[in-house]
Amino acid sequence: MRRLLGRSGLVLASLVVIVFSIFPVFVMLGTAVDPAANAGGRGVIPAGISFEHFARIFSETRFPDYLLNSLIVAVVTVVASGLLALFAAVAVARFRFSGRTKILMMILIVQMVPMEALVIPLFLQAKTLGLLNSLLGLSVVYIAFSLSFAIWTLRGFVAAVPVELEEAAYLDGASWWQMFWKVLFPLVAPGLVAVSVFSFILAWNEFIFALTFMADDDMYTAAVGLRTFFTRSGTDWGAVMAASSIITVPVMIFFVAVQSRLSGGLMAGATKG
Repeated sequence: MRRLLGRSGLVLASLVVIVFSIFPVFVMLGTAVDPAANAGGRGVIPAGISFEHFARIFSETRFPDYLLNSLIVAVVTVVASGLLALFAAVAVARFRFSGRTKILMMILIVQMVPMEALVIPLFLQAKTLGLLNSLLGLSVVYIAFSLSFAIWTLRGFVAAVPVELEEAAYLDGASWWQMFWKVLFPLVAPGLVAVSVFSFILAWNEFIFALTFMADDDMYTAAVGLRTFFTRSGTDWGAVMAASSIITVPVMIFFVAVQSRLSGGLMAGATKG
């Protein structure tokens, strides 16, 4: 009886967590397709299903430009941070040099620093370098924040690859680049997927730096572009939720698609090396 009550409690707790997790998404999608979303007294259940809010934000607002800006920043961040982190991970995992341990400790320390604490210093530095109001400047910031996690994770993957495989390729006449791309790279690819997902989500959803660095509204990212639907005359909830759905749903689909590889990659990178 006690065991049955314990299992029932776990099931009930799981259902509560699931409901609380799904309910915000349900409200967001329901409001996005509700033709009466901007009417007062609207209930949780949509009054109907209409895609007029989606059509309106694409035809009457600059939100498509904001999506393009987010896509550019996210792609640059993922590609640059992935390549830099991979080369850095190979360096700290395969070579012994002075200061190697200190570099690894610095990487860990950087991961502990909250992003919000660096807004003002990075803003002043970007202003000095002329990188404000620039997608490149914003991408550089996201790359910097992604690198510490990416390097530490990929280091575990590189260290888990037996050196004998590279030595065997070398004895067969392979050059260093051939060993890297044909032997090492395929084996650490799952880890690269894991860090790419992290970098993409960071660059796609980040708000504070995008808001601080961008002065012109045509340089806004999608997360910052949501602010344009909040005006002094009121809030266009239909447009807000439609835009939020467009921002959120692709990330959710992408995350679900790579979930198994992501989980396995993070565990391998954390336990090996």
